[in-house]
Amino acid sequence: MRRFRTALASGWWGCCVLGMMLPSLAGAQTNAAGAPAATNLTVSDAEAIALKNHPQVTIARLLALAQGQVTREVKSTELPTVAGNLTAVQAHDGGRVTAGFLNNPVLYTRAAGGVTVSQLITDFGRTHNLVASAGLREKAQQSDAMATEQDIRLAVDAAFYRALAAQAVVNVAKKTVAFRQDNADLIGSLASAKLRSTLDQSFADVNLNQAKLLLLDAQNAEDAAFADLSTVMGYERQQNFVLVDDTKGELPTPAQDVDSLTALAMRSRPDLAALDDQFKAAERFRKAEHDLWRPTISALGAAGGAPVRADQITSSWYGAAGVNISVPVFNGGLYSARAKEADYMADAAREQVRDLRNRIARDVRVSWLGARSAYERMSVTAKLLAQANQALDLAQTRYKLGLSSIVELSQAELAQTSAEIGNTNARYDYQQSLAAIRYQTGQ
Repeated sequence: MRRFRTALASGWWGCCVLGMMLPSLAGAQTNAAGAPAATNLTVSDAEAIALKNHPQVTIARLLALAQGQVTREVKSTELPTVAGNLTAVQAHDGGRVTAGFLNNPVLYTRAAGGVTVSQLITDFGRTHNLVASAGLREKAQQSDAMATEQDIRLAVDAAFYRALAAQAVVNVAKKTVAFRQDNADLIGSLASAKLRSTLDQSFADVNLNQAKLLLLDAQNAEDAAFADLSTVMGYERQQNFVLVDDTKGELPTPAQDVDSLTALAMRSRPDLAALDDQFKAAERFRKAEHDLWRPTISALGAAGGAPVRADQITSSWYGAAGVNISVPVFNGGLYSARAKEADYMADAAREQVRDLRNRIARDVRVSWLGARSAYERMSVTAKLLAQANQALDLAQTRYKLGLSSIVELSQAELAQTSAEIGNTNARYDYQQSLAAIRYQTGQ
């Protein structure tokens, strides 16, 4: 937008009012090339489309679903395991497995089937902590998905208002070209009748060409802004939209108390909630890793039958049940290292939460200050526009009466055009500031 203001400041005739342009933008239009009619689009429509189409939103939701399956995987350790077996063996009579084992199990010819059941009785809290850690990570991933949606909403809002401003500038440039064309024709006629100098005609022609260059730059910037908006809405190709500012009346004033906004952000920001859940998951995982040194008690049962068997197998069925206690004694420092690693990771996660809280407090305050400044800027630019309109009326009257030169009139036109663009941009800048506050406070 700064480039647009500079270009407008170098021209002459720029009297155009944004309020006269908006009604023409309200309906769908068809371009001269016969392209499909443009669709009206509000910022809420753009947000809804982006949340439906943007791949980053889909990715975040899929990752949350995947993390939910990880929780099921970990929880399966607490549930029984049942396996069915069918075994057929042709063995050398009297043979035994004598190599590779401390014992030498006997081999019998047989064909049998059966089931085995295993169940963890207790590992003194380790598996419970692992399940809790996985559940917290799933919750964190869900919060990450919400944070991604808020990121997309903010990007859509920023792109929408930039495109809306670019759309308004294009219409300003078109009005400027038309206005300067009429004045160039008029001054050219007066110059031909010797009622105005050729210098006035030269000024008018130069300003007309400057307005045409401004229109080209504005149209290029509008195309770039719409390309950005289409991308953030999840489209591969640029879409044909007519942007509509659906805010009615006066915009709301920014909150007076920044501390209340900061407290709201600490309660509502999904990225902070996600990081806090990650920290809690790391704490539970830390406990689980320290529990590696505790015994593990599990039960095992097996039952089945052998209709075909060697003579040495005297029973046609088998069944057994037992309990096993596994006590870790020495593993080369593996468990100690894993526990230390978990300690460091949990401490790092706690510091990440603290760092994000500090950054959130800063960002909320910066956004609040920006919104206050943008709100005050709207009032100042509105007064500036009113004064510039009055000055332009006086300069036009003086020029018609021959009391001033075209230079004075040009300066008045430049001031009026710059004030109008500044007033338009101030409104959109404030709307972006409000969107930033909503994002920073997690709304």
